Amino acid sequence: MPYYRRIGEVPRKRHTQFRQPDGSLYAEELVGQEGFSSDSSLLYHRHAPTAIVAAEEFTPPAFTRVPNLPLKPRHLRTHKLDGTGADPVLGRQYLLANDDVRIAYVLADRPSPLFRDATGDHCLYLESGSLRVESPFGVLEAVAGDYVIIPTSTIHRLVPTGDEPTRLLAVEAAGHIGPPKRYLSVRGQFLEHSPYCERDVRGPDTPLLVDETDVEVLVRHRRGWTRYGYANHPFDVVGWDGHLYPWAFSIHDFEPITGRIHQPPPVHQTFQGPNFVICSFVPRKVDYHPDAIPVPYNHHNVDSDEMLFYTGGNYEARRGSGIEQGSISLHPSGFTHGPQPGAAERSIGVDFFDELAVMVDTFRPLDLCDAATACEDDAYAWTWARRG
Repeated sequence: MPYYRRIGEVPRKRHTQFRQPDGSLYAEELVGQEGFSSDSSLLYHRHAPTAIVAAEEFTPPAFTRVPNLPLKPRHLRTHKLDGTGADPVLGRQYLLANDDVRIAYVLADRPSPLFRDATGDHCLYLESGSLRVESPFGVLEAVAGDYVIIPTSTIHRLVPTGDEPTRLLAVEAAGHIGPPKRYLSVRGQFLEHSPYCERDVRGPDTPLLVDETDVEVLVRHRRGWTRYGYANHPFDVVGWDGHLYPWAFSIHDFEPITGRIHQPPPVHQTFQGPNFVICSFVPRKVDYHPDAIPVPYNHHNVDSDEMLFYTGGNYEARRGSGIEQGSISLHPSGFTHGPQPGAAERSIGVDFFDELAVMVDTFRPLDLCDAATACEDDAYAWTWARRG
């Protein structure tokens, strides 16, 4: 995250003696990206973060991937996946995936195990409900409309809170997720043209100290999964500082960029990841040229698949196609897509769109996973042939 935070107790100088009340040294842990060449944070543990007492291979819930064949637009109804609930990590139902990113949905009603993903960052979007994100950095509370970024290899636990289950879209990267570089100065400050800034970002603000022994942690790594037994609970950090930590940002704080004629999707970009971007479509005033057509024009993005998660309001370009709360549309490269029949004419003269959606554009094709097949609306591909 592009600004510095300091939480709890830390010594005045890095890598110097910092002692506990009993005279023993606190154990330093440097968490850093790109081999000491990028963002990092320095944590101070009561116990050695390296002390494990057990390790065994773990088999996670399995899912399969198949190509989007025949190539066609898809409509997934995620609310059809509702069951009795699950935990927000192992209960994820994978919808779409390629070698850069996995996209999953979960209806969560119970805490997850302690989990570390050593293969990449996670971006979680809360469709509804609320969530407490616990980690060695502290507690981060999230509510509906929040994005939560969890950096690679952060041990964390996700705890649904409130009376209702939490609906969660998870975007799991094979690398790092952050603000687009064009929004940042060379020193990492948000620039004036950015649609959000440091004031909109939230991070943990107090240490989380848990005194337990023999604690299990599930780790996904480049060779598979391992279940570790740690001698002490990893949430024993008395203080930390740096630029790398879990953080949250509300889609409702995204300030839309508008113009006299229709603005292309890059103005909605919120994050970038390895070979993909995440965009936010929020309620906004729309095009004000006297002859403007506010909905998107037909377009063929030859280098990317477009996934759109509909999470509120009424998405004007898709009206009449069966799109509903929790819907996901997939418009693949190799196929021209655009507004539903009649949408362009209906939008003329409209000055405000009341819509909320999260878009993931990938630069490699997305495969379909088991859950996508289970909740697909098979009629969607043919809706452009209807008149309306």
